[in-house]
Amino acid sequence: MTDHGYSPLSPSAAPRGPWDAPVADGVLDAAITVPGSKSLTNRELVLAAIADGPGMLHAPLHSDDSARMVDALRALGVTIEDVPTDSPYGPDLLVTPPSAFTGDATVDCGQAGTVMRFVAPVAGLARGDVLVTAHESALHRPMGTMISALRDVGVDIDDGGHWALPFSVRGHGHIRGGEVDIDASQSSQFVSGLLLAAPRFDVGLRLRHVGSRLPSVPHIDMTVEALGHRGIHVERPAPGEWIVPAGPVRAKDVAIEPDLSNAAPFLAAAMVVGGSVTVTGWPLHSTQPGALLGDILTEMGARVVRRGGNLTVSAGEGISGVELDLSAAGELAPTIFGLAAFADGPTTLHGIGHIRGHETDRIAALVGNLRSLGGEAHELPDGIRIVPRPLRGGEWKAHHDHRLATTGALIGLRVPGVRVDEIGTTAKTLPQFAALWRIMLGMDATG
Repeated sequence: MTDHGYSPLSPSAAPRGPWDAPVADGVLDAAITVPGSKSLTNRELVLAAIADGPGMLHAPLHSDDSARMVDALRALGVTIEDVPTDSPYGPDLLVTPPSAFTGDATVDCGQAGTVMRFVAPVAGLARGDVLVTAHESALHRPMGTMISALRDVGVDIDDGGHWALPFSVRGHGHIRGGEVDIDASQSSQFVSGLLLAAPRFDVGLRLRHVGSRLPSVPHIDMTVEALGHRGIHVERPAPGEWIVPAGPVRAKDVAIEPDLSNAAPFLAAAMVVGGSVTVTGWPLHSTQPGALLGDILTEMGARVVRRGGNLTVSAGEGISGVELDLSAAGELAPTIFGLAAFADGPTTLHGIGHIRGHETDRIAALVGNLRSLGGEAHELPDGIRIVPRPLRGGEWKAHHDHRLATTGALIGLRVPGVRVDEIGTTAKTLPQFAALWRIMLGMDATG
């Protein structure tokens, strides 16, 4: 993506390598604007790519994950152009769909789950073979459900019998569609990926989730809402069932909301060190899981106020140990884990077994990191239990995972000597994290 001038908030300015987490030297009084939502950006890129004409994405996220999505769609023949703006976070994007998707291409998903789960169905619309692969650290991520579902709707896939990346989609220019039963217990992205492409299937799609649990339902709601804004009405005849009619996806200009989950560490920081943090541009209504933050942080002892499009979190008398079901918002679990390390009693997080299949096994990584700093945490079959203990400095391993890195920064606000081994992992969804963190603390953004 084009870098329109240097700024410490430009995606290209993101630091890499080991990073000493700064310790707060007083209470906070900060206002932060976070860039656009990764989840919305990548959904709208896909919908714009299969739409019936060109469309503009205003204030999209520019990050490693969104760059992978842009590159993937360009490989399939989509034209995506930067449109300069005054935003320090990067240009708008003009997306022009191709007359026909092209094959004989390679899609490198990097570490982006949305790319591997959202682009694979679109690849079936191409004419020719499309190799779908990923960074070696992401080849373990579950894909068998998607491979099976695509075969059920008529897509020809050669995966070498491994039910995993890399695999080749042998595109024939169209996908039959029809009825499919899947178990999406490992990731709601399987549902969203199929729903996004379904309007272009010959006969649409009737999709049923047949597993025992469905994580991150707000992300599916986000997909359904995005389709609705483009003229595709998704029926929901029963829980865990969706019907998508075949039909044109309307071209639109779309404004991307700020990423509310990326705002979580900043809001939590006020509770860790005192004072208040405001995130600007907080939407009145959102399907993002981060919209649940207000209620969660209130339960943990914060004072939360919404006023004039902003959300402000102020420290209360302390951080309360809680028992939370985070099945609808597993991506918030690392930040809540960091808060719980400073609580007045134990915290148990339930409904997050699926986060073992993210960039890393987040449950094992969080527990291992906290124990390495002298803390106490225990893995549960479907969650984590955190027992607050005095902490010491030490290395905090990011494990190629952006949310692990930001949790290390959160803990480092109160624990001197915490070093995140690779802060560059935050570039996956928030390249500006280190600069914004320093701005929140009243420091030079480039330090």
